[in-house]
Amino acid sequence: MMRHSVTVVGSLAVLVLASATACSSANTDDSSSASPSASASSSGNMDGMHDMDGGPAPAGLASAENPRFPVGSHVILTADHMSGMKDAEAEITGAFATNTYAVDYQPTDGGSMVKDHKWVVQQELQDAGSERLPDGTPVTIEADHMKGMAGAKGNIASSTDQTVYMVTYTSDGMTMTNHKWVVEDELKAE
Repeated sequence: MMRHSVTVVGSLAVLVLASATACSSANTDDSSSASPSASASSSGNMDGMHDMDGGPAPAGLASAENPRFPVGSHVILTADHMSGMKDAEAEITGAFATNTYAVDYQPTDGGSMVKDHKWVVQQELQDAGSERLPDGTPVTIEADHMKGMAGAKGNIASSTDQTVYMVTYTSDGMTMTNHKWVVEDELKAE
């Protein structure tokens, strides 16, 4: 009886470890990467670190009046922020008029410096006001797109006032819901 219990417990431990390893691989498979921290330091590509459900748009974000791609449109992604994103079919789940920024920031969890993270919107920066911020402006990021981002200090790397979109797409059998963000020139008609 004791030997049977040990075998069952050992089998369960192997299953738990295998599940954890599979989740870890899925959640840290960065487009340029062996590890999320290493790849984050050299690229804006942050694939494995994003939540699978991006949640709603931030409060105060105005819908775009006449977006090129209205909500419900089906598009092809030309952005390659994450592994499997480029050329994926997507559905527009939000289209907004705001300033959108690529940022360099130091994650709050001690990870390596992230360079040129695309994108955060004006409403995801602490005390950003409504005017477009110049490149180099120091910022505190309120967005929580990935681990270590909320509360991180950084700088504006670049910006755009193109319509910015939330999209839902499937890649490698996994669906990203309300992915934040892609700008208009990172989309093409399906």
